Amino acid sequence: MLGLLAGCNTATRRAPVVERPVSQPHSRPAPAPRAEEPRQDARGFYTVRRGDTLLRIALDNGQSYRDLVAWNNLADPDDIKVGQVLRVNPPGSERVAGNGTVTQPVPMPPESRPQAPRKTTPRADKKPYSEDNVAEAQRGDKAENVVNAGAGATAVAVTGSRVGATVTATDDEKLSWMWPSDGRIIATFDEGRSKGIDIAGRAGQHVMAAGAGKVMYAGSGIRGYGNLVIVKHSNSLLSAYAHNRAIVVKEGDNVAKGQVIAEMGDSDADTVKLHFEIRQQGKPVDPSRFLPSR
Repeated sequence: MLGLLAGCNTATRRAPVVERPVSQPHSRPAPAPRAEEPRQDARGFYTVRRGDTLLRIALDNGQSYRDLVAWNNLADPDDIKVGQVLRVNPPGSERVAGNGTVTQPVPMPPESRPQAPRKTTPRADKKPYSEDNVAEAQRGDKAENVVNAGAGATAVAVTGSRVGATVTATDDEKLSWMWPSDGRIIATFDEGRSKGIDIAGRAGQHVMAAGAGKVMYAGSGIRGYGNLVIVKHSNSLLSAYAHNRAIVVKEGDNVAKGQVIAEMGDSDADTVKLHFEIRQQGKPVDPSRFLPSR
């Protein structure tokens, strides 16, 4: 009887139910959405991003904001919209500009290789060898070289640069530079953080043009720079002088190397200093490449 009862209890007992997640073969987590890469702007154009101002765009492209206004037919320089495409190089800049200067580097011709001696047809005026005939032939060759050189000089006069040449840093470094102010350097150039150098000084200390050029901006319209002066020295080089207490030049002024253009201050800065930048084709470069050692 006891054995029979035990058998009944075993028959009615149920096995425990364990719920397990059903695994799907080859299941992988969904990939994170890829951030959209910024669109590459066409050469000579810039697409407005959030937070941009026309002054900042002009500075970053080495141009005058007034030129950007003219090239883009802007009625209000402060009214630019995200996604708007702006021309940042003059129309037809791949050619010679109206002022006779090359506004964009002209590609160099392929590297020349030594050529085999060129065969020429016999000259009709070939004369027997003599010292007098050799001297005469040399005079003729010199005359031909002068003519060719004259043609090259004419091309330079028309274009502002020799045909086929590229406007390079070497050309720009031929400009004469000086330190824009006296004082201790408290910040050096760092492409990732500082776009120039900081020079400590006292309020009202003279700030001078580091090189001869033309004032393309004088004002306080670029955040982070305070009272700012920008001088254009060549087709590709400009210098910027920030945090001034006062500006003593105006846009359009031609300034000489060493001319006082501002007074040192602390506008939009936490201490009295001069923030000095040199930009080449709109890109910040190390001023020590240009300034004399001291």
